[in-house]
Amino acid sequence: MNKRNLHNQSHSSEWHSLSPDAVVDIMKADPSQGLTGKEVASRREKYGLNVLTHKKGKSAIVRFLLQFHQPLVYILVAASIVTLLLSEYIDSAVIFGVVFVNALIGFIQESKAIKSLEALAKTMTAQVMVIRENAQIKISSTELVPGDVVIVASGDRISADIRLIHSKDLQINESALTGESLPVQKTPEKISKDTVLADRTNMLFAGTLVTYGQGSGIVVETGDKTEVGKISGLISEAQELETPLTRRISSFSRVLLYVILVLAAVTFAVGVIRGEKAVDMFMAAVALAVGAIPEGLPAAVTITLAIGVSRMAKRKAIIRKLPAVETLGSTTVICSDKTGTLTENQMTVQEIFTANEHFVLTGSGYSPFGDILYYGKKVTADHSEALKECLLAGVLCNDSQITAKENGVDVAGDPTEGALLVAAQKGGVDFYDAQKEAPRIDSIPFESQNQFMATVHADREEGKFKVYVKGSIEKVLARCRFEIDKNGKRHPLDAKKISQIADEMASKGLRVLALAHGIFGHVSGNFTVGELGHDLIFTGIQGMIDPPRNEAIDAVKNCHAAGIEVKMITGDHALTASSIARQLGLRCLVLRENGKCETVTGKMLAEIADDEYPEIVGNSVVFARTTPEQKLKIVKSLQAKGHVVAMTGDGVNDAPALKQANIGVAMGKAGTEVAKEAADMILTDDNFASIEAAVEEGRCVYDNLKKFIIWTLPTNIAEGLAIMTAIFIGAILPILPVQILWINMCTAVFLGMMLAFEPKEKGIMQRLPMDPQMPIITRSLVFRIVYFGTLLTVAVFGLFEYELSMGASEPQARSVAATMLVIGELFYLFNCRSLTGSVLSVGLFSNPLAILGAFFMLFFQVLFVHLPVMNGFFHTSPISLESWTRITVFGIALYVFVGIQKYIENRMNKVHPRQNSIHGLN
Repeated sequence: MNKRNLHNQSHSSEWHSLSPDAVVDIMKADPSQGLTGKEVASRREKYGLNVLTHKKGKSAIVRFLLQFHQPLVYILVAASIVTLLLSEYIDSAVIFGVVFVNALIGFIQESKAIKSLEALAKTMTAQVMVIRENAQIKISSTELVPGDVVIVASGDRISADIRLIHSKDLQINESALTGESLPVQKTPEKISKDTVLADRTNMLFAGTLVTYGQGSGIVVETGDKTEVGKISGLISEAQELETPLTRRISSFSRVLLYVILVLAAVTFAVGVIRGEKAVDMFMAAVALAVGAIPEGLPAAVTITLAIGVSRMAKRKAIIRKLPAVETLGSTTVICSDKTGTLTENQMTVQEIFTANEHFVLTGSGYSPFGDILYYGKKVTADHSEALKECLLAGVLCNDSQITAKENGVDVAGDPTEGALLVAAQKGGVDFYDAQKEAPRIDSIPFESQNQFMATVHADREEGKFKVYVKGSIEKVLARCRFEIDKNGKRHPLDAKKISQIADEMASKGLRVLALAHGIFGHVSGNFTVGELGHDLIFTGIQGMIDPPRNEAIDAVKNCHAAGIEVKMITGDHALTASSIARQLGLRCLVLRENGKCETVTGKMLAEIADDEYPEIVGNSVVFARTTPEQKLKIVKSLQAKGHVVAMTGDGVNDAPALKQANIGVAMGKAGTEVAKEAADMILTDDNFASIEAAVEEGRCVYDNLKKFIIWTLPTNIAEGLAIMTAIFIGAILPILPVQILWINMCTAVFLGMMLAFEPKEKGIMQRLPMDPQMPIITRSLVFRIVYFGTLLTVAVFGLFEYELSMGASEPQARSVAATMLVIGELFYLFNCRSLTGSVLSVGLFSNPLAILGAFFMLFFQVLFVHLPVMNGFFHTSPISLESWTRITVFGIALYVFVGIQKYIENRMNKVHPRQNSIHGLN
C-alpha cells in the first residue's frame, strides 16, 4: 500500500492499527532527518495548507433581507403601507420601525452564530517544533504537511493528526475532542483497527493539549482531513431548525393573513354590491385590515423573550439567540454531557479499604469539608496505622497542590492527586506538615510501562528512608509482600482478596489506586525501579470518582416530573457513565435481563442499522465513548421522532450536535470557544441544574406569550366585526382607522406588554412539555377568543348605537365605542393573567406592572376623549359621566362572563395540573 493510495482514500481510521515503521514507510518520512524543503513544497502543493476550509454562506445583505421573509412581517409591512396611504405618517413609521428592529436583532444573532467555524480554525493555529533537513525548527502550524516529523512537549497544542513514534510519559488532554475527563497516557504501540477514537492511545489529534511528558510523531492528516476538520464539516452541514415558537407563529400568521385578506375583500364587495362608493368601501376595508392586524405582536414577542433572557441570566443561563428562550419551554429531551455538567468535574475519593476495614468519605470535589466514616462513625487518621499510612502515601507520593481561588479551591496538577490530598485533609493529615516531617529527596515519575509513581523521603526519627508508592492495583500488588493491620503490624499479603475488593470498587465506576510503602536503610543518589524491589508493604486502596452534583440529582428529578427525558452522552468509559447515571436517578426505559440499565457505547452505535437507530436511541439513556458524528446522529434521531432536543456540551466534539439541536447549551467555564459559538445558550456555572431552571423560565415565557395573544386577538376580532356589521347593515362606521391604531398601539404598550412580566404559575414544572406540533392557539382558546371577541363586539356596537339613539354626535358615539374597546381590554387583561383560574389564583398584586399599566391606559384614554388637541387629531369628542358609567358596567360584566366561561370549562375538562387543555394538550 503506497502513500498516495492510503491518504487519498481517506484511511485515517487505520493509522493507529499500523506499526510506527509501517507509518514511516507509507508516509516516506525520516524520523531523524525529517522532510527536505523540496518535499515539503511538493506536499503542500498536493495537500494545501493545514487550515480548515469553510462552506461559503449567504452574504450579509441576503441574510438581512431574509429576516423580512416571514408571514407576520408581511402583515406588518402591509399595515405600515396602509397607514402611510392614510397619511398617518407617525403610525406608519412606528410599525415599520418595529419590523426593522426585529430584523436587525435577528441579523445580529445569526451573524454571531457564524463565528463558530472561525473559532474552530483558531484552535489549530500555533507554533510547532518540527524536524526538517536534519534540523529542529519552529514553524507555523499552518505550514505542516503530511510526513512532517513533529516534536511535542508539555504545554504544546497539537495542530494536526499525528501518529506517535516515540514517547516518554506523554499525557494528552483530549477532553475537547473526546469528552475524556482525565489526561490520556500515549504510547507508540499499534492497537486494534476497530478501536474507537477515544481509545486510540498512539494518536495525537489536532486541537488537543499536551499536559505532561514529551514525544514525537509523523503528521498523517492535516486541515479538513483531521478529526477536528471532520467536525468542522459536520458543523457546516448541521441544519438550522425552526424553533417551536417561530414555527407556531409562522403558521398562526399565515392563517391570520389569509383571514384578514378574505374579510377585507368580503367587506369591500358587500359594500359595493349595496351601492356604496368604491372609494368609501376601500377605506372601510382598510380600516378592517388595520383593526385585525395585531401590530403589537412582534414587539410583544421580542420584549417577552428579552425579559426571559434577563430572568435566565439571573439563574446562570446566558441566551445568545432570543427564540431559544421559548424553545427551552418546549423541550422534551435533554441530552447532557457528564463531566462538569452532571458531575462536579472534581475527582473525589469516596471509599478507602485498609487492613480489613472499609471507610466511606463524605463531601464532594476539592472542598475539604467532609468526613471519613467507619460504620457511620467519624474517624481520623489516628483511627488506625493502616489508614494513616494510606493517607500519607496519597499526600507524599504526589506532585499536585490545592490552591485557593475566588469562589472556592482548585487543584494545580493532576485531578487524581488532588483527590488524594483532599481525602487526607478529611482525615486530619496536613500536606505541609507531612512534607516537613518527611522531606522528599528523590522520585520515580509515573511511566506507562511501570504504571506507578514512587517518592523517596527521609525518615528523620528512624534515620532511614521511606519510599511511598501509588499506582495501578496489579503493578503495586506485584511489588508488595506484606500488608499492615490497624495496629501497624505486618502480615503476609492477601493479593487475591485485595484484588476482589478493588474489582468491587471498580464495578461502581470508581477509579482505584493502590498505595504502599517500603523502608530502606540506604538509597542511591538516583533511585531506580530496580532498587524498589518486591518487598513493599501494602497500606490500602483509595477509590475515587467525579461525583454527581447534588443539585443535578434534584434537577433530573424535576425534569422527570415535568415529562422531560434526560439522556447522558459522554466520551467517558461505560462503567463510569453507568455508575453516575444510577446516582443521578436517570430513568431507564429498557432494562437488560439482569435488571440493569443498558449503556450504549460508541462501538455498539457503529454497528446499529440506520432503521434501528431511532428506536434504540429513543429507549436508551446512557451513551458512552461516543464520537462527534454519533452525537450528531443521536440528536437527529430524536428530532426525527418529534422531540424538541436540548443538547449540552463543552468541547469541539460537541459543536455539531450543539448546532443541530433545537437548543444548544454550552458551558461557560470549561467550554471551548467553538462550543460557545455554536450554542444558543451558555451556562455561566456549568451546572445541569441551571438548565432545569432555564426550562422553567422558558415555560413561563411561552405561557406569557400565549396570554398576550389570547388577550390581543379578541380586540382585533371586535374591531373587525364592528366594521363588518356596520357595512352589512348599512350603518356608519362605529370606529375609524386612526382610532383603531390608537387603541391597538396604546393598549399593546400599556396593557398587553405587562403580561410579559407575569411570574410563573404554580405547578409549571409538573406539566407535560408542549407538543411541538400543537398550534399556538388550541381549540379551547380559540373558543375563548371568539367568545370574548363577540361579547366585546356586542358591547361596542350596542353602546355606539345607543349613544346615537340618545342624540349623541357621531364623534361622541365613536368616543364611547373606542373607550368601550379599551375598558373591555383592560378588564380582560386581568382575566388573561391566569389561563385557567381567576386573577386571585395568581395574586392580584403579584404583577404590580399590570396594575400600573391599567392606570396609565385609563389616564391616556381620558386624554384621548377629553383633550381638545386629541379630539382634533383622532376625531373624538368628550362624553358624559353616564357614558363612562355604562362603559365601566359593561367592562365588569365582560370580566364576569369570561370568569364563568373559565369555570364551566374547568368543570367540563376536570383540569389536572399535568393535563390541561389551556396549556396545549387538547
